[in-house]
Amino acid sequence: MLAMWQAEHIQARTRALYPEMRVSILGMTTMGDQILDSPLSKIGGKGLFVKELEVAMEEGRADIAVHSMKDVPMNLPEGFTLAVIGEREDPRDALVSNQYQKLADLPEGAIIGTSSLRRQALLMARYPHLKIAPLRGNVQTRLRKLDEGQYAAIVLAAAGLKRLGLADRIASTLEPSESLPAVGQGALGIECLANRDDLIELMAPLNHAETAACVQAERALSRRLSGSCQTPLGGFAQIENGQLVLNGFVADLEGKRFVQATLSGAPSDAEKIGIAMAEDLLARGADKILAELGVIA
Repeated sequence: MLAMWQAEHIQARTRALYPEMRVSILGMTTMGDQILDSPLSKIGGKGLFVKELEVAMEEGRADIAVHSMKDVPMNLPEGFTLAVIGEREDPRDALVSNQYQKLADLPEGAIIGTSSLRRQALLMARYPHLKIAPLRGNVQTRLRKLDEGQYAAIVLAAAGLKRLGLADRIASTLEPSESLPAVGQGALGIECLANRDDLIELMAPLNHAETAACVQAERALSRRLSGSCQTPLGGFAQIENGQLVLNGFVADLEGKRFVQATLSGAPSDAEKIGIAMAEDLLARGADKILAELGVIA
């Protein structure tokens, strides 16, 4: 449902720009959508959501693919590019519960659902009395599992809920100071073949410069840290008074060790800011955490 909303949103935006153009949607189900009984970190990571779409573009069955940027691997395959990063929706995490309004309200032993290692680490660090349980499936499936009583609460991206008209399910939003968002969270990206200059030019009006700079910094940070579904890390940038301010962290799986930093600079230096923060985090102990996780940075 969310993937279809994203595709239809870009379809509508493109038709508004080019009324004479026929824009059709090629519906596809990826491996990431099909395998729902295991955490992403165990079955191949975020690439499971994009590989089939890239094959469709290579074969000429599709011209572009629309992604949630938090699901796009940090390194695209050779021959592909992100032509557009659209304006960000609410980047925050959201607590969804039928019983509790805030995380602090959950009693000891309450089960909270998430399959994000980032969220798991943050929750375990602040609320060690809670029990974290895996949660997979589309937004509707996750909400159904909550409503069936499998969880006391679940944590989802606020952007997805709002885009699907489900904002009323949000008990409370978690500020970045409490739950630093995932890299790219809330932003949409348009991928195409790198040699399709015609498409890159056509899609350019959909690019949002501020969001693109922020996501570029976040992805540079994550890329240098070999970020993936196996890595509990967060990265979130905002433009404040003309400066790009990036916050990031790396943690162990239990949330017992955190290395975090803040770095700012000109939006035009987004890539450099992300890399510089990664080097700082590595120098201050993130290298040891990543090594223990089996991640090479």
